[in-house]
Amino acid sequence: MGPDFETLVARHRREIQVHCYRMLGSLSDAEDLAQETFLRAWKARDGFEGRASARTWLYRIATNACLDVLARRPRRVLPDQLGPSGEPDGPIAAVDLPWLEPYPDRLLDVVAPDDPGAAAVERETIELAYLAALQHLPPRQRATLVLRDVLGWSAKETAAQLETSVASANSALQRARATLRERLPAHRAEWTAADPTAAETALLKRFIAAYEQGDPGAVARLLHEDAQAVMPPYALWFGSRDAIVKALSLSMDPASPHCVGRFRMLPTRANRQPAVATYLRRPGETRFRWFGVTLLTVEHGLVSAMAAFESATAKAWDLPETWPGDSAR
Repeated sequence: MGPDFETLVARHRREIQVHCYRMLGSLSDAEDLAQETFLRAWKARDGFEGRASARTWLYRIATNACLDVLARRPRRVLPDQLGPSGEPDGPIAAVDLPWLEPYPDRLLDVVAPDDPGAAAVERETIELAYLAALQHLPPRQRATLVLRDVLGWSAKETAAQLETSVASANSALQRARATLRERLPAHRAEWTAADPTAAETALLKRFIAAYEQGDPGAVARLLHEDAQAVMPPYALWFGSRDAIVKALSLSMDPASPHCVGRFRMLPTRANRQPAVATYLRRPGETRFRWFGVTLLTVEHGLVSAMAAFESATAKAWDLPETWPGDSAR
C-alpha cells in the first residue's frame, strides 16, 4: 500500500490523534483512539485498495473508532456549561464528570508546516472554546462538521464516510454550524493570534509574577471586568473579576483557613493559547509539586477567561513532577 506501514504511522500519527481529540475532547482518549486506529489499519492493510489516499483511509478508520466510543459515553463538559456562576465561600469539592481536557502545543508542533495535516491543527479549530462548542453536537453532526469544515472533505466524501446521502450530510452540516454559532464567543476573531506577541509575553510574565507573589490585586489588574474562570474537576465557576479575586484572596492568604499554598509557574502553550504550568507548595510542605495547567484567553490586552485543569499531567507537557532546584522561596 505504497510506503511501508511504519512510515505511514510516523507521518500521520499526530494529525490522527488531533482528529480524535477534536471528536472526543480528551487527550488521554485521543491517544488511545489513535493507537486503535493504527491497529485497525494494520489488520485491514491487505484490503486497502488505494482508491482513496492512505491519509483519507486512516481518517475514515479514526472517525468510525471515535463514533463507536461516542455511542456509549456522555459528552465532555466545562463547569460553565453546567449551571450559573457562583461566589467563593470556602472549600469546594471535586465532581466526577467527563471533563474536557487541554492539549499541549508541544504535540501540535510535531506536524511540519508543509505537511498535509498542518491545516488540521490550526488554532481556530483547536482552541478550547471551539472544542467546548463541538461537544454540544451529536456525534454524527460533530463528525460531519470536522470532516467538512476542518479537514475540507467534500459533501460526497463525507456522506460516503458516514454512510448517508449527500443531502443528509449537508443538512447535518448546517445544523452543526448553527449550533456552533450559538455556542462560540462572539469576539473570537479579536483574541490573541496563534504566534505569541511581545504584549502577550509581557502579560504572561505579569500574570506569573502576580500568582507567585500571592497578590490577588495584581491579578485583578490583568483581568477584564467580566472575566470568567473555570477549574475542572470543580463544578463551581466564576463569572466576574470580583468573584475571581475574592476566591484568590481566600486561597492565597497564608492567614486564611482556605489557603492552598504558594505557586510557581512556567509559561507554556496549550490549544494554541497562552498557558501556565503550575506547581504548588501546600501549607506545611517543603517542595513545589505539579498542580496542573491553566489556559488563558487574551482579548484587547487583558485576560478574559481562565481554565485551570488539575487533571493535566506533567508528562503530557514534558515537565517534571516537582519544581527543580531549591524548594524554598
